[in-house]
Amino acid sequence: MNENSRIYVAGHRGLVGSAIWRELQRQGFDNLIGRTHQEVDLLDADAVKKIFAETKPEFVFMAAAKVGGIYANDTQPASFLFENLQVQNNLIHTACQTGVRKLLFLGSSCIYPKLAPQPLKEEYLLSGPLEPTNQWYAVAKIAGIKLCQAYRRQHGCDFISVMPTNLYGPNDNYDLQTSHVLPALIRKFHDAKQTGAASLTCWGTGTPLREFLYVDDLAAACVFLMQNYSGEQFINAGFGSDISIRELAGLVKKVVGFAGDIVWDAAKPDGTPRKLMDSSRLFALGWRPQVDLETGIRLTYKDFLSHQQRGT
Repeated sequence: MNENSRIYVAGHRGLVGSAIWRELQRQGFDNLIGRTHQEVDLLDADAVKKIFAETKPEFVFMAAAKVGGIYANDTQPASFLFENLQVQNNLIHTACQTGVRKLLFLGSSCIYPKLAPQPLKEEYLLSGPLEPTNQWYAVAKIAGIKLCQAYRRQHGCDFISVMPTNLYGPNDNYDLQTSHVLPALIRKFHDAKQTGAASLTCWGTGTPLREFLYVDDLAAACVFLMQNYSGEQFINAGFGSDISIRELAGLVKKVVGFAGDIVWDAAKPDGTPRKLMDSSRLFALGWRPQVDLETGIRLTYKDFLSHQQRGT
């Protein structure tokens, strides 16, 4: 890529897409293509073909997806499977048909088996059963990886895939019904602080271990890989260490300034016991994350407060 390359960021208003957009701008790429959902429905194959014909992208970052936490995945299985498959199929197929020079597909750490050995290596894909609460999303993302590999093998497309760990940061979703664990905790602790609550209840036992990567770090990794990697094997993108949900809650409590107690509701699901990515392939290429967890949470809480002030 160079500063004049036509670069399409699918999902450029979302958590990951907006971070990739910021990173590209920061590095001097100014010929960026982005369309809102109102401008182009990625579920519509004809609409996708039209936008590619109009804008003629040379490089594509696929950050568009239907995403959510345990509750959203568990209650909307058909939507998570169908919509993600449809968007992926439309974008990847059209990119091949229109001669896109390179495409980067973004997956998720949930592609790995629930009880896979830790840390999660790329070769553990399809080695065991998935976590039931988000298997629908995981199956769609696995299909996306395989589709990129298939188009590479059959048509010679330079399509690569990146599997990020749990992400957080500016433009996250803070809705308690559909958000992931870290933004949900920020919202819960903030609301409890505002109401002066004596305690706050969190789902599960607090024992599961999770890895978190600040989304601007992921964006930097994606741009780095677009410029430095062209292998068929997908690449893990993580921070390199994990933390228990109990410890995470304590850290969010500290950043937000909530003075009450934390109560754990063990009747609620924990999800996968541990998810730590083995990101050694990415690290060996010369990339490392820059934002530590507490700093990232402080930046994310600042973003949350700005959303609150705007009423969004």
